[in-house]
Amino acid sequence: MKKILLLCIVCFQFAVYAQQDAWVYFNQKENVQASIDNPISILTQQAINRKNLHGIAIDERDVPVNETYITMLKAPETGVTVFAKSKWFNAVYVRGSEEDINALVTDFDFVDAVDFADDNLNMSRVEVSEDKFAIENTDISFSYGNTLNQVEMIHADALHLQDYTGEGIIIAVLDAGFPNVDTMGAFQRLRDNGDLLDGYDFVRRDANVYAFLDNDHGTKVLSDMAGFVQDEFVGTAPDASYYLFLTEDSASETPVEEAYWVEAAERSDSLGVHIINTSLGYKTYQNTNYSHTEEDLNGSTTFITRGANIANEKGILVVTSAGNSGESGVGAPADATGVLSIAAVDADGNYATFSSQGSAFQPTQKPDVAARGAAAFVIDDTNTIVNNNGTSFSSPIMAGGIASLWQALPNATNEEIKDYVRMSASQYTTPDYFIGYGIPDLQLALDIGLSLQEEEFFAFNVFPNPVTDILNIQIPSSNDITTLRVFDVLGKTVLELDITESSRQLDTSSMASGLYIMTFQSGDASKTFKLIKS
Repeated sequence: MKKILLLCIVCFQFAVYAQQDAWVYFNQKENVQASIDNPISILTQQAINRKNLHGIAIDERDVPVNETYITMLKAPETGVTVFAKSKWFNAVYVRGSEEDINALVTDFDFVDAVDFADDNLNMSRVEVSEDKFAIENTDISFSYGNTLNQVEMIHADALHLQDYTGEGIIIAVLDAGFPNVDTMGAFQRLRDNGDLLDGYDFVRRDANVYAFLDNDHGTKVLSDMAGFVQDEFVGTAPDASYYLFLTEDSASETPVEEAYWVEAAERSDSLGVHIINTSLGYKTYQNTNYSHTEEDLNGSTTFITRGANIANEKGILVVTSAGNSGESGVGAPADATGVLSIAAVDADGNYATFSSQGSAFQPTQKPDVAARGAAAFVIDDTNTIVNNNGTSFSSPIMAGGIASLWQALPNATNEEIKDYVRMSASQYTTPDYFIGYGIPDLQLALDIGLSLQEEEFFAFNVFPNPVTDILNIQIPSSNDITTLRVFDVLGKTVLELDITESSRQLDTSSMASGLYIMTFQSGDASKTFKLIKS
Protein backbone atom coordinates (compact mmCIF):
# COMPACT_ATOMS: atom_id res chain seq x y z
CA MET A 1 0.00 0.00 0.00
CA LYS A 2 2.80 2.40 0.88
CA LYS A 3 4.54 1.64 -2.43
CA ILE A 4 1.35 2.37 -4.34
CA LEU A 5 0.87 5.64 -2.44
CA LEU A 6 4.46 6.69 -3.12
CA LEU A 7 4.05 5.89 -6.80
CA CYS A 8 0.90 8.02 -6.94
CA ILE A 9 2.71 10.95 -5.33
CA VAL A 10 5.63 10.68 -7.77
CA CYS A 11 3.26 10.46 -10.74
CA PHE A 12 1.28 13.44 -9.45
CA GLN A 13 4.41 15.54 -9.08
CA PHE A 14 5.57 14.56 -12.56
CA ALA A 15 2.19 15.52 -14.02
CA VAL A 16 2.19 18.87 -12.24
CA TYR A 17 5.67 19.83 -13.39
CA ALA A 18 5.19 18.50 -16.94
CA GLN A 19 3.31 21.78 -17.29
CA GLN A 20 5.64 24.76 -17.68
CA ASP A 21 5.04 28.48 -17.28
CA ALA A 22 6.46 30.95 -19.78
CA TRP A 23 6.21 34.40 -21.27
CA VAL A 24 5.61 34.43 -25.03
CA TYR A 25 6.74 37.64 -26.74
CA PHE A 26 5.22 38.93 -29.98
CA ASN A 27 7.22 40.74 -32.67
CA GLN A 28 4.68 43.34 -33.73
CA LYS A 29 1.49 45.23 -32.97
CA GLU A 30 -1.20 46.54 -35.28
CA ASN A 31 -2.21 50.14 -36.00
CA VAL A 32 0.60 51.49 -33.84
CA GLN A 33 1.00 54.94 -35.37
CA ALA A 34 -2.73 55.44 -35.82
CA SER A 35 -3.27 54.63 -32.14
CA ILE A 36 -0.52 57.02 -31.03
CA ASP A 37 -1.93 59.76 -33.26
CA ASN A 38 -5.36 59.20 -31.69
CA PRO A 39 -4.48 58.40 -28.06
CA ILE A 40 -8.05 58.61 -26.78
CA SER A 41 -8.61 55.31 -28.61
CA ILE A 42 -6.20 53.52 -26.24
CA LEU A 43 -6.08 55.71 -23.10
CA THR A 44 -8.54 57.63 -20.95
CA GLN A 45 -8.49 61.42 -21.02
CA GLN A 46 -7.29 61.37 -17.42
CA ALA A 47 -4.26 59.31 -18.50
CA ILE A 48 -3.55 61.62 -21.46
CA ASN A 49 -3.77 64.70 -19.22
CA ARG A 50 -1.38 63.22 -16.65
CA LYS A 51 1.17 62.30 -19.30
CA ASN A 52 0.95 65.73 -20.97
CA LEU A 53 1.34 67.52 -17.63
CA HIS A 54 4.59 65.74 -16.87
CA GLY A 55 5.98 65.42 -20.39
CA ILE A 56 5.47 61.64 -20.57
CA ALA A 57 5.47 60.43 -24.17
CA ILE A 58 2.68 58.20 -25.48
CA ASP A 59 4.50 55.44 -27.32
CA GLU A 60 4.16 51.95 -28.79
CA ARG A 61 4.03 50.40 -25.33
CA ASP A 62 0.63 52.05 -24.79
CA VAL A 63 -0.84 50.23 -27.80
CA PRO A 64 -2.73 47.03 -26.82
CA VAL A 65 -1.58 43.53 -27.68
CA ASN A 66 -3.04 42.17 -30.91
CA GLU A 67 -6.09 40.20 -29.72
CA THR A 68 -6.08 38.12 -32.90
CA TYR A 69 -2.70 36.70 -31.91
CA ILE A 70 -4.01 35.81 -28.45
CA THR A 71 -7.06 34.10 -29.93
CA MET A 72 -4.80 32.01 -32.18
CA LEU A 73 -2.69 30.91 -29.20
CA LYS A 74 -5.86 29.93 -27.30
CA ALA A 75 -6.85 27.43 -30.00
CA PRO A 76 -7.09 23.88 -28.54
CA GLU A 77 -4.49 22.47 -30.92
CA THR A 78 -1.72 24.66 -29.47
CA GLY A 79 -1.90 22.79 -26.16
CA VAL A 80 -1.27 25.94 -24.11
CA THR A 81 -3.45 28.07 -21.82
CA VAL A 82 -3.16 31.86 -21.85
CA PHE A 83 -3.40 33.42 -18.38
CA ALA A 84 -2.38 37.05 -18.79
CA LYS A 85 -1.24 39.63 -21.31
CA SER A 86 1.04 42.68 -21.27
CA LYS A 87 0.95 45.55 -23.74
CA TRP A 88 4.13 47.06 -22.28
CA PHE A 89 6.07 43.87 -23.09
CA ASN A 90 3.86 42.83 -26.06
CA ALA A 91 3.63 39.40 -24.47
CA VAL A 92 1.32 36.83 -22.94
CA TYR A 93 1.83 34.46 -20.00
CA VAL A 94 1.08 30.84 -20.89
CA ARG A 95 1.13 27.38 -19.33
CA GLY A 96 1.65 24.12 -21.20
CA SER A 97 4.19 21.43 -21.95
CA GLU A 98 7.73 22.49 -22.80
CA GLU A 99 7.29 21.02 -26.27
CA ASP A 100 4.01 22.83 -26.98
CA ILE A 101 5.35 26.17 -25.76
CA ASN A 102 8.53 25.90 -27.83
CA ALA A 103 6.44 24.98 -30.86
CA LEU A 104 4.75 28.39 -30.75
CA VAL A 105 7.94 30.01 -32.08
CA THR A 106 7.90 27.90 -35.25
CA ASP A 107 4.13 27.58 -35.67
CA PHE A 108 3.33 31.31 -35.51
CA ASP A 109 5.37 33.94 -37.35
CA PHE A 110 4.19 36.65 -34.95
CA VAL A 111 5.83 34.90 -31.97
CA ASP A 112 9.24 36.42 -31.41
CA ALA A 113 10.58 34.54 -28.39
CA VAL A 114 9.73 32.37 -25.38
CA ASP A 115 11.04 32.95 -21.87
CA PHE A 116 10.40 30.04 -19.48
CA ALA A 117 9.90 30.79 -15.79
CA ASP A 118 12.18 27.82 -15.09
CA ASP A 119 15.69 28.82 -16.14
CA ASN A 120 16.87 25.22 -16.01
CA LEU A 121 14.24 22.70 -17.07
CA ASN A 122 16.43 19.68 -16.28
CA MET A 123 16.79 20.38 -12.57
CA SER A 124 14.66 18.49 -10.05
CA ARG A 125 11.62 20.24 -8.74
CA VAL A 126 10.69 20.47 -5.09
CA GLU A 127 7.36 21.87 -4.05
CA VAL A 128 7.31 24.14 -1.03
CA SER A 129 4.39 25.70 0.76
CA GLU A 130 4.61 29.04 2.43
CA ASP A 131 2.04 31.56 3.63
CA LYS A 132 3.56 34.86 2.56
CA PHE A 133 1.09 36.76 4.76
CA ALA A 134 1.63 34.65 7.89
CA ILE A 135 3.39 37.34 9.91
CA GLU A 136 0.76 39.90 8.95
CA ASN A 137 -2.27 37.75 9.77
CA THR A 138 -1.31 37.47 13.42
CA ASP A 139 -3.21 39.94 15.58
CA ILE A 140 -0.89 41.68 18.05
CA SER A 141 -3.80 42.88 20.17
CA PHE A 142 -7.48 43.52 19.81
CA SER A 143 -7.40 47.23 20.44
CA TYR A 144 -9.60 50.19 19.51
CA GLY A 145 -6.68 52.56 19.54
CA ASN A 146 -6.15 55.13 16.81
CA THR A 147 -3.68 55.83 14.03
CA LEU A 148 -2.11 58.91 15.58
CA ASN A 149 1.38 57.44 15.95
CA GLN A 150 1.69 56.05 12.42
CA VAL A 151 0.33 59.25 10.89
CA GLU A 152 2.34 61.63 13.09
CA MET A 153 5.54 59.64 12.54
CA ILE A 154 5.73 60.76 8.90
CA HIS A 155 4.05 64.14 9.63
CA ALA A 156 1.11 63.39 7.35
CA ASP A 157 -1.08 65.03 9.99
CA ALA A 158 0.63 68.35 9.25
CA LEU A 159 -0.49 68.03 5.61
CA HIS A 160 -4.03 67.13 6.68
CA LEU A 161 -4.22 70.29 8.79
CA GLN A 162 -3.53 72.25 5.58
CA ASP A 163 -6.39 70.37 3.86
CA TYR A 164 -4.03 68.17 1.86
CA THR A 165 -5.77 64.83 2.25
CA GLY A 166 -5.16 63.27 -1.16
CA GLU A 167 -8.02 65.03 -2.96
CA GLY A 168 -7.59 64.72 -6.74
CA ILE A 169 -4.94 61.98 -6.51
CA ILE A 170 -5.84 58.55 -7.93
CA ILE A 171 -4.32 55.49 -6.28
CA ALA A 172 -4.41 51.93 -7.61
CA VAL A 173 -4.12 49.23 -4.94
CA LEU A 174 -2.72 45.97 -6.32
CA ASP A 175 -3.27 43.28 -3.71
CA ALA A 176 -4.74 39.96 -2.61
CA GLY A 177 -8.39 40.49 -1.65
CA PHE A 178 -10.86 43.26 -0.78
CA PRO A 179 -13.83 41.60 0.95
CA ASN A 180 -16.50 43.93 2.34
CA VAL A 181 -14.87 47.15 1.15
CA ASP A 182 -18.12 47.83 -0.71
CA THR A 183 -20.25 47.46 2.44
CA MET A 184 -18.30 47.96 5.68
CA GLY A 185 -18.51 51.12 7.73
CA ALA A 186 -14.81 52.01 7.66
CA PHE A 187 -15.13 52.85 3.95
CA GLN A 188 -18.57 54.51 4.09
CA ARG A 189 -17.02 57.96 3.73
CA LEU A 190 -15.00 56.76 0.75
CA ARG A 191 -18.11 55.42 -0.97
CA ASP A 192 -20.25 58.45 -0.12
CA ASN A 193 -17.66 60.78 -1.68
CA GLY A 194 -17.56 58.74 -4.89
CA ASP A 195 -13.88 57.93 -4.36
CA LEU A 196 -14.19 54.13 -4.65
CA LEU A 197 -13.84 54.18 -8.42
CA ASP A 198 -13.74 50.64 -9.73
CA GLY A 199 -11.96 47.31 -9.44
CA TYR A 200 -11.09 44.07 -11.18
CA ASP A 201 -9.98 40.58 -10.17
CA PHE A 202 -7.25 39.64 -12.65
CA VAL A 203 -6.82 36.18 -11.12
CA ARG A 204 -10.41 35.05 -11.68
CA ARG A 205 -11.19 37.48 -14.51
CA ASP A 206 -14.09 38.86 -12.52
CA ALA A 207 -15.30 42.46 -12.49
CA ASN A 208 -16.53 41.96 -8.91
CA VAL A 209 -13.31 42.53 -7.01
CA TYR A 210 -15.15 42.06 -3.68
CA ALA A 211 -16.37 38.52 -4.42
CA PHE A 212 -13.19 36.75 -3.31
CA LEU A 213 -13.66 36.32 0.45
CA ASP A 214 -10.72 34.10 1.42
CA ASN A 215 -8.14 36.85 1.95
CA ASP A 216 -8.68 40.33 3.42
CA HIS A 217 -5.10 41.53 2.96
CA GLY A 218 -6.15 44.20 0.46
CA THR A 219 -8.93 45.41 2.77
CA LYS A 220 -6.39 45.95 5.54
CA VAL A 221 -3.92 47.66 3.20
CA LEU A 222 -6.60 49.99 1.84
CA SER A 223 -7.66 50.93 5.36
CA ASP A 224 -4.28 52.52 6.09
CA MET A 225 -4.88 54.95 3.23
CA ALA A 226 -8.64 55.34 2.91
CA GLY A 227 -10.13 54.06 6.17
CA PHE A 228 -12.11 56.50 8.32
CA VAL A 229 -13.82 55.85 11.65
CA GLN A 230 -14.77 59.00 13.51
CA ASP A 231 -12.41 59.63 16.47
CA GLU A 232 -10.86 56.18 16.10
CA PHE A 233 -9.12 55.71 12.76
CA VAL A 234 -7.95 57.97 9.91
CA GLY A 235 -5.96 56.78 6.89
CA THR A 236 -3.17 58.89 5.44
CA ALA A 237 -5.14 59.80 2.27
CA PRO A 238 -8.84 59.71 3.21
CA ASP A 239 -9.89 61.89 0.26
CA ALA A 240 -7.90 60.26 -2.55
CA SER A 241 -9.68 58.15 -5.17
CA TYR A 242 -9.02 54.42 -5.46
CA TYR A 243 -9.00 51.60 -8.00
CA LEU A 244 -8.79 48.12 -6.48
CA PHE A 245 -7.05 45.40 -8.49
CA LEU A 246 -6.71 41.83 -7.24
CA THR A 247 -3.50 40.33 -8.67
CA GLU A 248 -2.35 37.91 -5.96
CA ASP A 249 -3.50 34.29 -6.17
CA SER A 250 -3.41 33.34 -2.49
CA ALA A 251 -4.11 29.68 -3.32
CA SER A 252 -0.73 29.18 -5.00
CA GLU A 253 2.58 30.89 -5.64
CA THR A 254 3.62 30.98 -9.30
CA PRO A 255 5.10 33.64 -11.62
CA VAL A 256 1.74 34.18 -13.30
CA GLU A 257 1.07 36.58 -10.42
CA GLU A 258 3.84 38.79 -11.77
CA ALA A 259 2.02 38.81 -15.11
CA TYR A 260 -1.29 39.70 -13.44
CA TRP A 261 0.49 42.53 -11.62
CA VAL A 262 1.89 43.99 -14.83
CA GLU A 263 -1.56 43.78 -16.46
CA ALA A 264 -3.01 45.73 -13.55
CA ALA A 265 -0.21 48.31 -13.74
CA GLU A 266 -0.91 48.76 -17.45
CA ARG A 267 -4.61 49.28 -16.76
CA SER A 268 -3.69 51.75 -14.01
CA ASP A 269 -1.64 53.74 -16.49
CA SER A 270 -4.43 53.77 -19.07
CA LEU A 271 -6.83 55.08 -16.40
CA GLY A 272 -4.57 57.97 -15.39
CA VAL A 273 -3.57 56.64 -11.97
CA HIS A 274 -0.98 58.73 -10.12
CA ILE A 275 0.18 56.22 -7.48
CA ILE A 276 0.33 52.44 -7.32
CA ASN A 277 0.56 50.85 -3.89
CA THR A 278 1.55 47.21 -3.92
CA SER A 279 2.05 45.35 -0.67
CA LEU A 280 3.18 42.22 -2.51
CA GLY A 281 6.57 40.70 -3.16
CA TYR A 282 7.91 37.74 -5.12
CA LYS A 283 11.03 35.72 -4.56
CA THR A 284 10.25 32.05 -3.71
CA TYR A 285 7.82 29.94 -5.74
CA GLN A 286 6.28 26.50 -5.19
CA ASN A 287 8.35 25.22 -8.09
CA THR A 288 11.75 26.32 -6.81
CA ASN A 289 13.16 26.39 -10.33
CA TYR A 290 10.98 29.46 -10.85
CA SER A 291 12.32 31.19 -7.72
CA HIS A 292 14.43 34.32 -8.07
CA THR A 293 18.09 34.24 -7.09
CA GLU A 294 19.81 37.09 -5.27
CA GLU A 295 21.44 38.04 -8.56
CA ASP A 296 17.98 38.30 -10.19
CA LEU A 297 17.00 40.99 -7.68
CA ASN A 298 19.24 43.60 -9.25
CA GLY A 299 16.54 46.19 -9.95
CA SER A 300 15.94 45.38 -13.61
CA THR A 301 15.66 41.62 -14.27
CA THR A 302 12.43 40.00 -13.05
CA PHE A 303 9.25 40.47 -15.09
CA ILE A 304 7.39 42.34 -12.36
CA THR A 305 10.41 44.55 -11.65
CA ARG A 306 10.72 45.51 -15.31
CA GLY A 307 7.00 46.24 -15.36
CA ALA A 308 7.30 48.43 -12.27
CA ASN A 309 10.13 50.36 -13.90
CA ILE A 310 8.00 50.96 -16.99
CA ALA A 311 5.16 52.20 -14.78
CA ASN A 312 7.64 54.65 -13.29
CA GLU A 313 8.71 55.78 -16.76
CA LYS A 314 5.04 56.35 -17.56
CA GLY A 315 4.88 58.87 -14.69
CA ILE A 316 3.27 56.65 -12.04
CA LEU A 317 4.77 56.73 -8.55
CA VAL A 318 5.04 53.08 -7.51
CA VAL A 319 5.16 52.48 -3.75
CA THR A 320 5.91 48.93 -2.64
CA SER A 321 6.56 47.13 0.62
CA ALA A 322 10.16 45.99 1.08
CA GLY A 323 8.97 42.57 2.28
CA ASN A 324 8.92 40.55 5.49
CA SER A 325 12.05 38.46 4.93
CA GLY A 326 14.48 40.26 7.24
CA GLU A 327 18.10 39.62 6.38
CA SER A 328 17.05 37.32 3.52
CA GLY A 329 16.58 40.50 1.50
CA VAL A 330 14.01 42.37 -0.57
CA GLY A 331 11.95 40.62 -3.23
CA ALA A 332 10.54 41.82 -6.53
CA PRO A 333 9.40 44.48 -7.33
CA ALA A 334 10.88 46.13 -4.21
CA ASP A 335 14.30 45.85 -5.88
CA ALA A 336 13.20 47.97 -8.87
CA THR A 337 15.28 51.07 -9.50
CA GLY A 338 12.14 53.07 -10.25
CA VAL A 339 9.99 52.23 -7.21
CA LEU A 340 9.90 53.62 -3.70
CA SER A 341 10.42 50.61 -1.39
CA ILE A 342 9.18 50.99 2.18
CA ALA A 343 10.72 49.33 5.22
CA ALA A 344 9.00 48.86 8.58
CA VAL A 345 9.73 50.41 11.96
CA ASP A 346 8.00 50.14 15.33
CA ALA A 347 6.09 52.84 17.19
CA ASP A 348 9.39 54.31 18.44
CA GLY A 349 10.87 54.49 14.96
CA ASN A 350 13.21 51.53 15.43
CA TYR A 351 13.87 48.99 12.66
CA ALA A 352 11.44 46.04 12.76
CA THR A 353 13.46 42.83 12.51
CA PHE A 354 11.08 41.18 10.02
CA SER A 355 11.50 44.04 7.52
CA SER A 356 13.44 42.95 4.42
CA GLN A 357 16.91 44.39 4.11
CA GLY A 358 18.59 45.71 1.00
CA SER A 359 21.92 44.52 -0.34
CA ALA A 360 24.70 45.29 -2.78
CA PHE A 361 22.76 43.42 -5.50
CA GLN A 362 20.48 46.47 -5.84
CA PRO A 363 22.15 49.31 -7.79
CA THR A 364 20.04 51.89 -5.96
CA GLN A 365 19.37 52.31 -2.24
CA LYS A 366 16.91 49.68 -1.01
CA PRO A 367 14.80 50.05 0.96
CA ASP A 368 14.22 53.72 0.21
CA VAL A 369 12.45 54.97 3.34
CA ALA A 370 10.47 53.59 6.29
CA ALA A 371 7.14 53.94 8.09
CA ARG A 372 5.41 52.10 10.89
CA GLY A 373 4.82 48.44 10.12
CA ALA A 374 5.26 46.80 13.52
CA ALA A 375 1.90 46.58 15.32
CA ALA A 376 0.43 48.96 12.76
CA PHE A 377 -3.26 49.76 13.08
CA VAL A 378 -5.44 48.34 10.30
CA ILE A 379 -9.11 47.51 9.79
CA ASP A 380 -9.98 43.93 8.86
CA ASP A 381 -12.93 42.67 6.84
CA THR A 382 -15.13 42.48 9.94
CA ASN A 383 -14.80 46.26 10.33
CA THR A 384 -12.63 45.76 13.41
CA ILE A 385 -9.58 47.85 14.22
CA VAL A 386 -6.63 45.55 14.99
CA ASN A 387 -2.83 45.66 15.16
CA ASN A 388 -0.87 43.70 12.55
CA ASN A 389 2.82 43.37 11.70
CA GLY A 390 4.13 43.81 8.18
CA THR A 391 5.78 46.05 5.63
CA SER A 392 2.47 45.52 3.83
CA PHE A 393 1.17 48.28 6.09
CA SER A 394 4.17 50.60 6.16
CA SER A 395 3.76 50.83 2.36
CA PRO A 396 0.16 52.15 2.25
CA ILE A 397 0.78 54.43 5.23
CA MET A 398 3.55 56.01 3.15
CA ALA A 399 1.65 55.88 -0.16
CA GLY A 400 -1.29 57.74 1.36
CA GLY A 401 1.02 60.33 2.87
CA ILE A 402 2.64 60.81 -0.53
CA ALA A 403 -0.78 61.27 -2.12
CA SER A 404 -1.45 64.11 0.31
CA LEU A 405 1.97 65.57 -0.50
CA TRP A 406 1.39 65.34 -4.25
CA GLN A 407 -1.93 67.15 -3.87
CA ALA A 408 0.06 70.03 -2.39
CA LEU A 409 2.60 69.90 -5.25
CA PRO A 410 0.43 69.06 -8.28
CA ASN A 411 2.98 70.14 -10.90
CA ALA A 412 5.76 67.94 -9.53
CA THR A 413 6.75 64.77 -11.38
CA ASN A 414 6.80 61.36 -9.75
CA GLU A 415 10.61 61.49 -9.68
CA GLU A 416 10.57 64.87 -7.97
CA ILE A 417 8.09 63.70 -5.34
CA LYS A 418 10.30 60.70 -4.57
CA ASP A 419 13.32 62.97 -4.26
CA TYR A 420 11.51 65.32 -1.85
CA VAL A 421 10.45 62.34 0.30
CA ARG A 422 13.98 60.93 0.45
CA MET A 423 15.53 64.33 1.14
CA SER A 424 13.17 64.85 4.09
CA ALA A 425 14.03 61.51 5.72
CA SER A 426 15.76 61.12 9.07
CA GLN A 427 19.03 59.63 7.82
CA TYR A 428 19.21 61.06 4.31
CA THR A 429 22.98 61.57 4.46
CA THR A 430 23.68 58.14 6.00
CA PRO A 431 21.31 55.58 4.45
CA ASP A 432 21.57 51.89 5.34
CA TYR A 433 20.13 48.54 4.26
CA PHE A 434 17.65 48.48 7.17
CA ILE A 435 15.44 51.58 6.81
CA GLY A 436 17.11 53.24 3.83
CA TYR A 437 17.13 57.02 4.06
CA GLY A 438 15.03 56.75 7.21
CA ILE A 439 11.61 58.03 8.25
CA PRO A 440 10.36 60.91 6.07
CA ASP A 441 8.95 64.17 7.36
CA LEU A 442 6.30 64.96 4.76
CA GLN A 443 5.89 68.53 5.97
CA LEU A 444 9.61 69.03 5.35
CA ALA A 445 9.20 67.32 1.96
CA LEU A 446 6.51 69.87 1.11
CA ASP A 447 8.77 72.73 2.20
CA ILE A 448 11.61 71.33 0.07
CA GLY A 449 9.31 70.97 -2.92
CA LEU A 450 7.94 74.50 -2.60
CA SER A 451 11.45 75.90 -2.23
CA LEU A 452 12.74 74.10 -5.29
CA GLN A 453 9.70 75.08 -7.35
CA GLU A 454 10.37 78.73 -6.55
CA GLU A 455 13.83 78.25 -8.04
CA GLU A 456 12.52 76.32 -11.04
CA PHE A 457 13.40 79.13 -13.48
CA PHE A 458 17.02 78.72 -12.48
CA ALA A 459 16.96 74.94 -12.17
CA PHE A 460 18.43 72.07 -14.14
CA ASN A 461 16.32 68.94 -14.43
CA VAL A 462 16.59 65.50 -16.05
CA PHE A 463 13.89 62.83 -16.31
CA PRO A 464 13.12 59.95 -16.25
CA ASN A 465 15.85 58.80 -13.91
CA PRO A 466 16.50 55.82 -14.12
CA VAL A 467 16.39 56.15 -17.92
CA THR A 468 15.95 53.41 -20.51
CA ASP A 469 16.27 55.20 -23.86
CA ILE A 470 15.27 58.87 -24.06
CA LEU A 471 16.41 61.33 -21.36
CA ASN A 472 14.64 64.69 -21.15
CA ILE A 473 16.86 67.61 -20.20
CA GLN A 474 15.70 70.99 -18.92
CA ILE A 475 18.15 73.84 -18.32
CA PRO A 476 17.76 77.46 -17.15
CA SER A 477 16.44 79.94 -19.69
CA SER A 478 19.45 82.15 -20.37
CA ASN A 479 21.75 83.25 -23.15
CA ASP A 480 24.66 81.21 -21.80
CA ILE A 481 25.70 77.97 -23.46
CA THR A 482 25.33 75.03 -21.09
CA THR A 483 27.99 72.33 -21.21
CA LEU A 484 26.82 68.82 -20.36
CA ARG A 485 29.35 66.18 -19.35
CA VAL A 486 28.61 62.56 -18.48
CA PHE A 487 31.13 60.44 -16.56
CA ASP A 488 31.12 56.74 -15.73
CA VAL A 489 31.90 55.46 -12.22
CA LEU A 490 35.62 55.41 -13.04
CA GLY A 491 35.59 59.10 -13.91
CA LYS A 492 35.94 58.55 -17.67
CA THR A 493 34.12 61.09 -19.85
CA VAL A 494 31.38 59.27 -21.74
CA LEU A 495 29.74 62.31 -23.34
CA GLU A 496 30.35 66.04 -23.66
CA LEU A 497 28.17 68.48 -25.57
CA ASP A 498 27.03 72.09 -25.57
CA ILE A 499 23.32 72.84 -25.20
CA THR A 500 21.69 76.09 -26.29
CA GLU A 501 18.00 75.13 -25.98
CA SER A 502 16.09 75.30 -22.69
CA SER A 503 14.93 71.73 -23.23
CA ARG A 504 16.03 68.84 -25.37
CA GLN A 505 16.12 65.05 -25.50
CA LEU A 506 19.18 62.83 -25.29
CA ASP A 507 19.24 59.30 -26.73
CA THR A 508 20.93 57.05 -24.14
CA SER A 509 20.12 53.72 -25.80
CA SER A 510 23.78 53.10 -26.68
CA MET A 511 24.98 53.64 -23.09
CA ALA A 512 25.70 50.57 -20.97
CA SER A 513 23.48 49.95 -17.95
CA GLY A 514 24.86 51.34 -14.70
CA LEU A 515 25.52 54.50 -12.69
CA TYR A 516 26.76 57.74 -14.28
CA ILE A 517 27.49 61.27 -13.09
CA MET A 518 26.06 64.18 -15.12
CA THR A 519 27.32 67.73 -14.70
CA PHE A 520 25.84 70.91 -16.16
CA GLN A 521 27.85 74.14 -16.33
CA SER A 522 26.18 77.37 -17.50
CA GLY A 523 28.09 80.53 -16.66
CA ASP A 524 28.36 80.60 -12.87
CA ALA A 525 25.54 78.09 -12.41
CA SER A 526 26.20 74.35 -12.17
CA LYS A 527 24.40 71.18 -11.19
CA THR A 528 25.42 67.54 -10.71
CA PHE A 529 23.12 64.53 -11.03
CA LYS A 530 23.50 60.82 -10.44
CA LEU A 531 22.01 59.13 -13.52
CA ILE A 532 20.98 55.48 -13.60
CA LYS A 533 20.84 53.81 -17.01
CA SER A 534 18.49 50.81 -16.91
